[in-house]
Amino acid sequence: MLEFRLESGSIRWMTNGKETTQLSEWAGEMGKLYTDRNPQSVEEFDRVYLKDYGVTRTSMNDEFLGGVEKKMNVLEVGANIGLELELLRRMGFPDLTGIDINEHAVAQAKKIHPEVRVLQGSGFALPFDDASYDLVFTSGVLIHISPADIQDIMREMHRVSRRYIWGFEYYAPAHTEVVYRGNKNLLWKADFCKMFLDSFPGLRVIKEKKYAMTAGVNVSQMYLLEKTA
Repeated sequence: MLEFRLESGSIRWMTNGKETTQLSEWAGEMGKLYTDRNPQSVEEFDRVYLKDYGVTRTSMNDEFLGGVEKKMNVLEVGANIGLELELLRRMGFPDLTGIDINEHAVAQAKKIHPEVRVLQGSGFALPFDDASYDLVFTSGVLIHISPADIQDIMREMHRVSRRYIWGFEYYAPAHTEVVYRGNKNLLWKADFCKMFLDSFPGLRVIKEKKYAMTAGVNVSQMYLLEKTA
C-alpha cells in the first residue's frame, strides 16, 4: 500500500511501511524542477535525444517496438508528463497508462497529453492486478532507485507484466553511484537488463542495445524482455 504523510512541512513517501529518500525527493520540489526544465513536447524530446545520442527516441522506439502487436495495453512506471506514452500513441499503441510519484508532473501530463492516462502513485506499489499489462516499461527511472530497493520495484514491474518488460537506463557492468546535480544517493547506473534476467529466470532477451552519449559521459542500454513462463 502506498502512503504519504506530512513531516516537518514536507511530504514523506512510504512504500509498504518503508520510507525511501529517493521517492521523497522525486515527489517534492526536485521532481517539480525536473519536470519544468525538461522537454514539454515530443518534438523537443526527440531533439534532445538526437543531440545526446545521435538518434531520436522515435527511431529507438521503432527499432525495438516496430514489430510488436500494437493492440497491447502498455504501462509506463515513472511517466512524468507522458512524453514517452505520447510517442507510443503516435506509433499506433491505443491503450496507454502511466504512473508517476510527482503530483505536478501528473497534472502537467493531463494538460499537455490528455489522450494518454497518467496517474499519481509509486512503482513500489502498483495499483494493478497481476499480469494486467502486456508491456511494462521504464525510461530513466530505475537509475534513481537505491540498490537497496531496486529488487522491490523490479518485482512489481514483473508482477503486473503479462508479456514484455522494456527499459532504457544508464548502463554500467556493476551498480555504480553517480553524483546527480551535486547530490549523492539519487542516481546509479547498472546492467538493469542482466538484473531482470538474474532475478526472474522466466525472462528472455528479445533485443538489447547500448547507446553511447555523444558527449562521452555515459552509455545507455535499451532492452526488450519477454516472459516465457
